[in-house]
Amino acid sequence: MAPIPAYLNPAAVLVLVSCDLCLVHANRPPSPVNVTVTQLKANSATVSWDVPEGDVIIGYAISQQRQDGQMQRFIREVNTTNRACVLWDLAEDADYIIQVQSVGLYGESQASKRVHFRTLKQSDRLPSNSSNQGDITVEGLDKERQLQTGEIIIIVVVLLMWAAVIALFCKQYDIIKDNDSNNNKEKTKPSSEHSTPERPTGGLLRSKKTPSVNIIEV
Repeated sequence: MAPIPAYLNPAAVLVLVSCDLCLVHANRPPSPVNVTVTQLKANSATVSWDVPEGDVIIGYAISQQRQDGQMQRFIREVNTTNRACVLWDLAEDADYIIQVQSVGLYGESQASKRVHFRTLKQSDRLPSNSSNQGDITVEGLDKERQLQTGEIIIIVVVLLMWAAVIALFCKQYDIIKDNDSNNNKEKTKPSSEHSTPERPTGGLLRSKKTPSVNIIEV
């Protein structure tokens, strides 16, 4: 009986397949870490993650599934270094589960840990169930508005103080100017006002006449 060729030997084929699988697993990139969901809205959300350093990552893959099993979506993008992705067309007030994979030169990594999130209702204004503590909140907006109002009040007060100082300076300047004008007028008065008036030399004394006597001879 002729020997079985090596390429038809089941044991040899199994060994070759096992070696290929080992090489594929060894060259796989590591799974993403720190998967978080931020910017939650009624119909969208943002997924972000980190990738361990030292491996060449050329893309990512995201598995998105509603918890009730009604819908499942798979997103894959290559030739990108993005570490975030926006999920669109989500159902409002619904529970979702996502997993992220890194795409490397020799295949995809294992899926990350499952992350659960719930979309908001249309009536909700800001995220109430987000895994990122750095999201904007109503309290932060109120504080910012209070700071802006305080700055405006300070500017108005400073302008009023400057206006009061300028008005006071103008008033004092007018008073000083009036005093100088009065002093100049007093200095320029004629000297005749200060001289002693002359006594009149004429009058009754000058008009007095010597009485005449008429003698009548008999």
